[in-house]
Amino acid sequence: MKKSKKTCKIVDIGGQAVLEGVMMKAPDAIAVAVRRPDKTIVVHRETYDAPSKKHKWLGWPFVRGVVNMGTMLSLGMRTLQKSTDMLGTLDEEPSKFEKWLSNKLGKGIDKIVMGTAVFLAILLSVVLFFAIPEGFARLLKGVWADGSMSWLVNLLSGALRILILIGYILVCALVPDVRRTFQYHGAEHKTVYNHEAGKPLTPETAQTFSTLHPRCGTSFLLLVFVISIVLFTVVGYQGNVYVWRLLSRLALLPVVAGVSYELLKLLAHSRGILARALRWPGIQLQRLTTKAPDDGMVEVAIVSMNVALHGMPKHTELTPEGWAILKSYRESEPGYEPADEPEAAQDKEAI
Repeated sequence: MKKSKKTCKIVDIGGQAVLEGVMMKAPDAIAVAVRRPDKTIVVHRETYDAPSKKHKWLGWPFVRGVVNMGTMLSLGMRTLQKSTDMLGTLDEEPSKFEKWLSNKLGKGIDKIVMGTAVFLAILLSVVLFFAIPEGFARLLKGVWADGSMSWLVNLLSGALRILILIGYILVCALVPDVRRTFQYHGAEHKTVYNHEAGKPLTPETAQTFSTLHPRCGTSFLLLVFVISIVLFTVVGYQGNVYVWRLLSRLALLPVVAGVSYELLKLLAHSRGILARALRWPGIQLQRLTTKAPDDGMVEVAIVSMNVALHGMPKHTELTPEGWAILKSYRESEPGYEPADEPEAAQDKEAI
């Protein structure tokens, strides 16, 4: 096997754990790799153009945080659908009802299911993290009707949001498939650390790194919740009309996302004592959303990283969809060349 002498500039790589796999996002490409039941690794790559390349103002500070949140939500749902398709475990024939629904709506059943899932996820998020806390705030407003304790009302309702988030994660972790996804989340972080250290990407090296990373989306979520407490107190509607309180919080969400994103980047790239102290709560919350992966999971993350950075591997079998099928993570390394098969070698000797 030849190893490429080329070096890759160390850049910030984002990622996401999916069902039995990992997505890695490089500056100009996205790769998704999953481990199939037959132990092979299937990987897909597509080019990625950041919105700021088309419109520079979308990359401005504070604006880019809002754009990034929307982009990652959209990309995340598409990636989950892609990874499920790549696993090849859901190829059963649609039911008569599913066919009827597809014919009536003019869409594939997978798009209908994904659209329904997105709608329900958004609805659940609004109910859990906005409607319930604001209902709690309204009850507290009844206790302090004179409005003198608005800051405490916002603090307590914000604390309830954080508790709901923690509880939601703990409940999700009870599902075996989610726990495995949390392991792939850990594999993603270890591989990103390995890349940032400039060391060769191998399971042995990656396993020496932590599963907790300062640029994780979990830390971003906690920052959103904490900053929302401050902004809702300073500029949010403080009256006792439930609907207006709820709408004002939803309207301020883009501002919260923009500020949180800038703070996350600042803290992630700073080594100061204050920065370490401020990012510590988010790091600790990641203990709930990341678990120690096995070597096989790290191999999948490495494949995703290599393909995102260097392109699709050559000399591999392809599925009808164009996905590469790998038997080893090393097949994704830049410059990899397969060894001659024993039978081919014998033929050469005979010639």
